[in-house]
Amino acid sequence: MTMRPTSTQTTRRSGAARRGLSALAVAALTVSLAACGSDSDDESGRTPEAEVTVTAGAAEATTDGLPTAEARLFAATSPWNTRVDGEPVDAALKRWIAFHKPPGVLTTRSDPHGGKTIYDVLPSELRGLRYVGRLDRDAEGLLLLTNDGERANTLAHPSGGVEREYWLEVTGRVRRDTLDRLTAGVELEDGVARAVRARLLSVGGVSSKLTLVLTEGRKREVRRMLSAVGHPVMRLRRERFGSIRLDTLARGAWRELGAREVRGLAVLSGR
Repeated sequence: MTMRPTSTQTTRRSGAARRGLSALAVAALTVSLAACGSDSDDESGRTPEAEVTVTAGAAEATTDGLPTAEARLFAATSPWNTRVDGEPVDAALKRWIAFHKPPGVLTTRSDPHGGKTIYDVLPSELRGLRYVGRLDRDAEGLLLLTNDGERANTLAHPSGGVEREYWLEVTGRVRRDTLDRLTAGVELEDGVARAVRARLLSVGGVSSKLTLVLTEGRKREVRRMLSAVGHPVMRLRRERFGSIRLDTLARGAWRELGAREVRGLAVLSGR
């Protein structure tokens, strides 16, 4: 998240008086927009100008005319009791983070057997967020978390067709015809699974490394596919979910998604 001083922001007050909002309340909305963050990494290198518009029953934030964090400022975090049309503004901002899940950690809220979960690794401030899809205990890599439940469901559902890219090391020497089998489709107990793309990175004496791109995200799908073609997975790391990449994020580390990244997820989810 990129924090910006509010000196670069302007607030439209047309309609504010009609809605009975004080200048301080309108300013509070502007401050909350700064807390949301606005990316300034456009090609011109300039800082985008942000606006808060108070209209008939809604507070909406835009950056250069485009929605900041996918079209809406859902809340104003301010010391004032800010209301629009007599109704309090929701205090929960939509939040998205990218997390590098370490291996040996469960993607679940709690484990009755006492296993370590992602919420044991994440700071307490993030424990209200929900994960988008899962990674099994032994896998590592990119995991998105959010408090936007509707969009999380849309992105994680197999029907959404969102690409997941994986790096993996498997046993044995993978041949080119094995890659063809993976993209043509492998019969599993819950139906045929196929990779959108499969690329061989290297072949060693006892193992091979490759990347796979899938769109369904079924339970342990990658592991089951590779076992079905005779190459059980030794190591598995998710490198990408949709347009969001793991890049250099260290194991156990997390970061806020930028406004552009959130807009990219909005496009993928059709919202």
